[in-house]
Amino acid sequence: MILAAGSSSRMGTPKQALRLHGGSLLRRTALAALDAGCAPVIVVTGANAEVSRGEIEGLDVVEAFNPAWEMGMGSSVRTGMEALDRVGPDVETAVLLVCDQPHVTADVVLGLIAAHVHAARPLTASAYGGAAGVPAVFSRALFGELRAIEGAAGAREVIRRHAASAHLVPFALGEVDVDTPEDFARVSAEAERGSGAGVRDG
Repeated sequence: MILAAGSSSRMGTPKQALRLHGGSLLRRTALAALDAGCAPVIVVTGANAEVSRGEIEGLDVVEAFNPAWEMGMGSSVRTGMEALDRVGPDVETAVLLVCDQPHVTADVVLGLIAAHVHAARPLTASAYGGAAGVPAVFSRALFGELRAIEGAAGAREVIRRHAASAHLVPFALGEVDVDTPEDFARVSAEAERGSGAGVRDG
C-alpha cells in the first residue's frame, strides 16, 4: 500500500510528480513495490489525484481514491485497507510505503519482507532517526488496528503501540523524505552524484 494522497502544501507543487533519474517519486515507489513482488499494489490518491493517476498509468496497481484526504494520513490508511479488503481479501501481510522517501527501492522492500518472515512477529518496521516508521510490514493480526486509525498520525500510531514487540530493520536513509523545495534540491543533488539509484524507470 502506497500512501500518495497528500496535497504537498509545503512543496508548493505535487511531489508525487517530482522526478529523479527520469521517474517520478510516486512511480519509483510503485515500481519498487512491484519489483519486490508485492501484489496487489494499492496506491491511495487524494489531492492531486489526476496527477498521481498519470504517474502510475500503465502499471499493475490499483488506485484507491481517498475523498477525505484532508482529514490526515489515518484516513488514507483506512482507504487503503478498504481497498485491500476488496482486491486482496486473502492477503496475510501488508507492506506500507509512502511516496516521498526517495531511497526506498525494491531491495529495501525485499529486505523488510525477508526480515519479517524470519522474525515471525506481527510487525516489522524501519529504524531511522531514533524512531521506527515506514516502510513497515504488518501481519493480518494488526489489520484491524490499521483500519481504525484516526487523524494525522497514520501508521506510526500502530508502530508506536507495538514498539516493544516489533522487529526493527536499520534503514538510515529512511530519514530522508521530500517535503520542501530544499529537501528536493538536496535529494536531486545526491541523485546527480549517483546515489538514490536502484529503481527502474519503466
